[in-house]
Amino acid sequence: MSGRVAGEDVGEIAAALQGLGLLARGEHLSLAALGGGVSCDVWRVELASGPVCVKRALAILRVAADWRAPAGRAASEVAWLRLIAAIEPEWVPRILGEDRERHLFVMEFLPPDSYPVWKSQLALGCVEVEFAARVGAALARIHAQTANRSDIAERFANREQFHALRIEPYLLHAATRHDGASKTIRDIAAGIETARIALMHGDVSPKNILCGPHGPVFLDAETVAYGDPAFDLAFCLNHLLLKCVWHPRWTQAYLQSFSALKASYLAGANWEDASLLEARAAHIVPALLLARIDGKSPVEYLTAEDDKNFVRERALTFLQRPSRSLDEVRSLWATALDVSSRKNY
Repeated sequence: MSGRVAGEDVGEIAAALQGLGLLARGEHLSLAALGGGVSCDVWRVELASGPVCVKRALAILRVAADWRAPAGRAASEVAWLRLIAAIEPEWVPRILGEDRERHLFVMEFLPPDSYPVWKSQLALGCVEVEFAARVGAALARIHAQTANRSDIAERFANREQFHALRIEPYLLHAATRHDGASKTIRDIAAGIETARIALMHGDVSPKNILCGPHGPVFLDAETVAYGDPAFDLAFCLNHLLLKCVWHPRWTQAYLQSFSALKASYLAGANWEDASLLEARAAHIVPALLLARIDGKSPVEYLTAEDDKNFVRERALTFLQRPSRSLDEVRSLWATALDVSSRKNY
């Protein structure tokens, strides 16, 4: 998606690029606004040396509810991208420059023909189970490399930022809409916030993962914080469950991807007892399901009330009778989908 670019944005980006030595004075600048979501502006910028991507964090997010977050999170995102590049360069775009005053940074532009967005592929029914497994394995390696690291915990002590971007708008806001589940959701939120286990990306969603030639490429780590790695696992698996409601004809492929991602992730979870980690993720998934319907940032693709109610009812049932395994969550979800589809005939 692209759109018009405001004149003040052109001036600010030009000044930033010149300051970073990426744009010569007098050099022509061509910009196209890309789909940056609710929390940031993203542009494709054509330079004489080729296209680059510029991202700027927003202090007030583009949602119906009042949702604010510190724009300084852009610096944390850059730090995460550089950290992951040291683990595996193919998993993130290369950082070309950073302007902390303007809360923006420049990274390499990855062409969509070679790096399609995983969410777009899933929506088209191009569901490669092996790719989901590679996402799980990559995520586990990132968590393993950062687990129990006091230096990384100190560098990414972003509790306030994570609270503003994830805990309050997702979990706590959803809790205010459901009195019967409020205490359970608040307890889950408190557990995530107080954990100090490994580095969370915080937004491991198919919309933030590119299907690169060498595997997954992770984007949009502005929610990064040191905490509970189970949150990242649950966040991604939650999206695969929601896709079943969005495009029911590919339910089996989505569920197979769920299982493959889960299995490859847990196989690499060597920093703690995998069964305890899985149990935490199984508790977090239903809270996130509810949050993506009744939080401040509901998924845009579930618009029918029947679909929203289905997710609400299943999530509340899971919260009332929590599962200790992700396989059980998957099985119960599949059964509920099957019953729902039969009712509609």
